Amino acid sequence: MATNTTPKKAPARADEPTEAETVTAEARPKHTPTTIVPAVVGPAPLAGVDPVKVRLSHHLGIGGHDYPPGTEILVSPDYARRLRTQGYVSRT
Repeated sequence: MATNTTPKKAPARADEPTEAETVTAEARPKHTPTTIVPAVVGPAPLAGVDPVKVRLSHHLGIGGHDYPPGTEILVSPDYARRLRTQGYVSRT
């Protein structure tokens, strides 16, 4: 008969944190919606073209920022057209 030579671990006590519980909130990046609107979101407009303000109808995550529905952002006219085509801009 084979003998197991691996030492047996003592069971974890209830007051000791397990490995999964030792990860703190500081170790994970904080993910919060953006409420401050940066100058221009997405691709920069061409020289001499003014950005357009659009109101989002769906959640948009771009450039590491989250924009919830109803947020007004400045985008280039070309990017605004693409967002309208994909249904991200509300019809107002």
